[in-house]
Amino acid sequence: MSLLLTHTRYQFMETVRVPIALIGNGFFPAASMLFFVVPFAGDHPVGATLATASMMTFAVMSSALFTHGIGVAEDRVQPWDPYTRTLPAGPWPRLGARILNSLLFTLVGVLPVLVISALFTEATVTPVQLVLGVGALLLGSVPFQLLGLFIGYALPSKAAIAVVQLLFFPMAVGGGLLTNPMDAPAFIDAVAPFLPSRGAVELVWAAVGYGSPRPLATAMFAVWVAVAGALAVWAYRRDEGRRFS
Repeated sequence: MSLLLTHTRYQFMETVRVPIALIGNGFFPAASMLFFVVPFAGDHPVGATLATASMMTFAVMSSALFTHGIGVAEDRVQPWDPYTRTLPAGPWPRLGARILNSLLFTLVGVLPVLVISALFTEATVTPVQLVLGVGALLLGSVPFQLLGLFIGYALPSKAAIAVVQLLFFPMAVGGGLLTNPMDAPAFIDAVAPFLPSRGAVELVWAAVGYGSPRPLATAMFAVWVAVAGALAVWAYRRDEGRRFS
């Protein structure tokens, strides 16, 4: 635990020394709230609440994929990363610290969304629903954390940037995060249940009191977690075998 906290503190300080990283983490979800949610669903309590949950899930996806997918790939080319991987502590302190930092920056990213929702929309939740919603967000981040780790350990930094960008936006749109949750296009309704973004956002919708996750979306969410976890483990071991054997 001591090593985990040490690595977490080091990685956190390394990130916050570049303020634009924090700003960018919350900018796109907040901008999406201002441009897409406030004008079109801000005066509808149910629509605004569901859309806020969607934008918070959007922030979770962005933080997890970009933090791990790009951050890990960039760290792998630095001398410090190979050195820390030769230490006898094992992989858990480094990987655990990456995940904890991603969760911290996820919470930072959703704060602007919550503030905009509270000030400019009719969205309403109880304190208990808010806590449950945050818990659902953290659970919903799991497949994106694992996918980010897979990309970061499997690809060089330039390729990782492109793959994360190509993966992130289609998942957000296909999962229905950027469309009206109460009246999504037929194509989105057909595709969404097969994407982890839909399973994640349905968990959040249920946590704040609107409906329950559909069985297909929940099952596919679990499949994505299992597959992404296996790929992340494979990529880590492959990278370790290539550079340290």
